Amino acid sequence: MLNLASDIEVLARFGRALADPIRCRLLLVLRAAPAYPSDLAEAIGISRTRLSNHLACLRDCGLVVAVPEGRRTRYELADPRLGHALDDLRTAVVAVAQDSRCPDAEETGCC
Repeated sequence: MLNLASDIEVLARFGRALADPIRCRLLLVLRAAPAYPSDLAEAIGISRTRLSNHLACLRDCGLVVAVPEGRRTRYELADPRLGHALDDLRTAVVAVAQDSRCPDAEETGCC
């Protein structure tokens, strides 16, 4: 029998991580390739401090991992299957009107 509570918690954490557009952008950038914080901040167009907060959230949710490389840290998706899941989600939600908003779209709390 599946551990339903655990499955629900995993999906809820994934949903909360995806609730923020910056975290979505980070996941999509990391889907393409691992990257260093300075490169991520530049690619997303945010400050390193703000980036750090979002990366911490994604780490806490178990979606990204920090890989030490000498004096630097590289970030990557925690599991290659996450990239496939992101692709599946992007293609599955093609029928959503651009001006539609979720009832709780303003809430962008973290995991």
